[in-house]
Parts: sequence; C-alpha cells; structure tokens
Amino acid sequence: MHKISKDKVIYAMSKENTPVLHVDAGSQIRFETEDALHGQIKTDTGGFDGLDWSRVNPATGPVYINNAEPGDVLSVKIEKIDVASSGVVVCGKGMGVLGDTLIGNAIKIMPIEEDKARFNDIWLPLNKMIGVIGTAPKGEAIPCGAPDYHGGNMDCKEIKEGATVLLPVNVVGALLAMGDLHAIMADGEIGVTGLEVSGAVTATIDIIKDKDLPTPMIINETHVMTLASHEDLDIAVEMATANMVDYLVTHENKDIHDAVMLISLIADVRICQVVDPKKTVRVEFPKKFL
Repeated sequence: MHKISKDKVIYAMSKENTPVLHVDAGSQIRFETEDALHGQIKTDTGGFDGLDWSRVNPATGPVYINNAEPGDVLSVKIEKIDVASSGVVVCGKGMGVLGDTLIGNAIKIMPIEEDKARFNDIWLPLNKMIGVIGTAPKGEAIPCGAPDYHGGNMDCKEIKEGATVLLPVNVVGALLAMGDLHAIMADGEIGVTGLEVSGAVTATIDIIKDKDLPTPMIINETHVMTLASHEDLDIAVEMATANMVDYLVTHENKDIHDAVMLISLIADVRICQVVDPKKTVRVEFPKKFL
C-alpha cells in the first residue's frame, strides 16, 4: 500500500500542481490528512485573531494515476477513515447560515473515544466522512475550500467508509487530492464547520474508461447519488436532478418521463452544505430499483 504524509498538501486543485506520487489503477493509497484549520486551533480559549486563513482546507496530494486520460472517470473506493483523538468545531460572526446574528466567535475542542465525541455533557456518535476530494480542473485552479464540477469541498456526509466516489478526469493523470475530514457533520454544515479532525483515509483507485457518467457521483451499498454545486441553491438542485435523469436514461435505459417520475417518487434530494459560495446538493436514488 502506498502512503502519503500529511505534510504533502495543496491549497488549490490545479493542473499545475506537481504530483507527490505516481500509481497504477487498482492501487491502494493511505492519505494522511490535516484538519481543515491545519491544526492551528489547539484550545477552546481565545478567538480567530491569529488564524492564517491562507492555510485552511489543505488537501493531501495530488496523486498522478498512470493511464488516466481526460474523459475517463476516476473511481475512489473509501476503504477506511481513521480520525484523531479530538477535533474542533467553531462558529462565529459572519460565518455560516446565521453568522450575522452572532456577536463573537466560539471554539469547542471535542474529545473522541470509542466512536463517540463529547459535546459538553453529551456524547455524539461519529459519522466519519471526507469534506474535500477532487481532481484537477481543466481550466483555472480552484481553491480546495470550493466545490465545483471537479469535486472539491463538497462536504457530503455520504463520502464515508464503503462509498465509491466517481470524479471526472480533466487532465492527464487526474491529480487526485483529498482532506478536510470530519468526525461528525450533519447535512447543511450550517455553522461552517463539522467536527474538524486530522486523520487518514485508505482508498483504492481505479479508472473507468469509455463511460460518460454525470460526475461527481457517489455509489454505496444502497444508493446511487449525483451531486452538483452552484451559488444558487435552486440551480444546484436542478443540476443534481438533471444529472440523475441523465444517469437513468443513459445507463439504466429509462424513458426520460419515467426517470423524472421515479425520482419524484423514490429519490431524495438533500443538501450537503450551504456555507460555501457554491452550495452542494445530492440526489439519492435507491439501487434496489435499478
């Protein structure tokens, strides 16, 4: 198994980034990751005055996948997510959905024990997931804190152990990177963070050729999901839904009208995050009906 240490990070996904590793399809890689704040918050006292905002949302990588060519689809199977023994959650003035109503900033360090994390006097179950995962875009660089057609900071809680993430290959080698692990996060991420935590992701990387899939996508044991990001949440919903219709028509041989009706009957539209300039939405279609 290949390993990448957490000091091999980027802050923007770009075709100009130098790969830190070259691998063949079928390889397993362990990505060690920093938390989204790059370990800058150690205690729950004080504010954000000393925070270097240029060092947030680091992603480990990128990885060059041999024989990955533009037009291919990169398959990333999330085998295991390990998290540290504590994480941090914050909220504050100007941050998140209700940031304009907050006067100051708040920081909470949460200890993690036996798949639970302590918030004050209650223990919350973990739902470990990857916030940032993506390939290099074909055009201008995109900051790791932003989601787009290449993946990026989608903050989708379904990108977890057992899931396979499908991403577009936009440049030769794909240049895969990931980071921003959360030990706990709810749909929406309304306060601007989940339980931000350092850790490691073990993933198996493959290439899908000659199959035009509406990426980004997630496939797990029970659902196929399409994702989309846009500044306008309504448009993000339309984009993710159109991607699911495209998948059902093109790859499941459904009539377009049947596809729309089935989505309306049995597929859930969910919000991944609403705190980035581009909001992210997913459509979940049950696999048992495919």
